Amino acid sequence: MGLFNQLMGNSSEQNPEDVQAEFDEYLLDDEIVEKSYILLRDLFVFTNKRILVIDKQGFSGKKIEFITIPYKNIRAFSVENAGTFDVEAELKLYVAGMPAPLLKTFDKNTDIKGLQQTISKHLL
Repeated sequence: MGLFNQLMGNSSEQNPEDVQAEFDEYLLDDEIVEKSYILLRDLFVFTNKRILVIDKQGFSGKKIEFITIPYKNIRAFSVENAGTFDVEAELKLYVAGMPAPLLKTFDKNTDIKGLQQTISKHLL
């Protein structure tokens, strides 16, 4: 992924095994990373149990905030694929207790259909 896409807020898919290995000590014993996306240093991770937003903070990125969104708290979601002239895809998660949807932007090479299937598998 290019620096321009990172600065514009676009995410790109990461290898789930690499993310599993990096954050294994923060995951449950039977928790498996299914999909993961990076935005600069932050990660948006889909496991078999929850969605994790991993916010690396500070200059070194050693301070990390983990935000957990249980699948059961997601009331609705929408995906928008990238069009011919639109260079990004979007995911909106409507989470109980949050006044506005959580919006993530992905680059047009992201498998948005696979992402939709991952979420649907846990919600439906």
